[in-house]
Amino acid sequence: MTEKYKIYLSEDTKTRLVNDAELFEFTRDDGTVNLNGFLKELIVNYFEQYRNDNDELLNSILNELKSVKTLKTKDASYLADRIIKTYINNNETSTGKSTVITLTVSGESYSIIKIIENNLLKDKSLSGYMKDMFLSYLSIPRNKREEIIFKSTYESIAKAISENKLISFSSRGSDFKTIVEPYLIATSKEEQFSYLLCHDQKRRKNRSFRISRLSNVFVLTHTFERDKETEEELIRKGLRSPHSLTPDVHAVVRMTDHGKLMYKMIVKNRPAVTKIDGNLYHFDWPEMQLEDYFRRFGKDGVVISPKSLRKKLRNYYENALGVYEEGS
Repeated sequence: MTEKYKIYLSEDTKTRLVNDAELFEFTRDDGTVNLNGFLKELIVNYFEQYRNDNDELLNSILNELKSVKTLKTKDASYLADRIIKTYINNNETSTGKSTVITLTVSGESYSIIKIIENNLLKDKSLSGYMKDMFLSYLSIPRNKREEIIFKSTYESIAKAISENKLISFSSRGSDFKTIVEPYLIATSKEEQFSYLLCHDQKRRKNRSFRISRLSNVFVLTHTFERDKETEEELIRKGLRSPHSLTPDVHAVVRMTDHGKLMYKMIVKNRPAVTKIDGNLYHFDWPEMQLEDYFRRFGKDGVVISPKSLRKKLRNYYENALGVYEEGS
């Protein structure tokens, strides 16, 4: 069964939902963002949590109000409900532009919508209920939102980690199967994405995979013995840069005053500085991440060493100059 519903949102709420759909790579074959597919996943994976959280909040407020001896139980229930609707759920600005989206549901998402329609609306419209659910979801930190959208993947990985079992999976867009020893899940502080840190027996190396890009995750019956040295190394990497497990290099970058300001402002994947000596910034960080980060600095952040990183950035700017000169 398939059915369509009109959901009214503010432009800001829709934009934020589209941003999440794009960040979590919900796309159609033509590359456009698949907002409907994303929202169906959100509904299926978040409905129970949203309902339970609302019930807990309502009961907490209700118990506080019931402690007021002069307030009758019926009045306390009414006030608790009004507090939820007025101050908790209604946090969209009334002056913002509104828009409408068409939500097409089927399968499990259709069943949940029917549960909401038949049992939970009271004096609220379905559109209003869904709007409040979406706003509640958006109030959660991004890494926790990622955990909601990819709930089954997280649960499978967590089970494998707790039971020391191997897992197999493929990366999004590829049917190639990878089998690894899972050690931990770590969140990148800058990106707020979560990564599986693991050991690849076949390649004999530690690896990192962004969880939202994994598919067909399956917990195998085979167990593995956790290696203390491997675990300690992955924990260290998880605290610093879980998205990159390549060895650190010592790099020295000469910064202009504007470069220093850029370093403060550009926080995504920013390497931690080891030492500052005037205009020279020292880093002990994976070379690939340093290259990616300082590509944005141009003349305001010039790599002095190592030679390999300096050469990579010089080639990057030379190639860009060549393309610009060809087009002039």
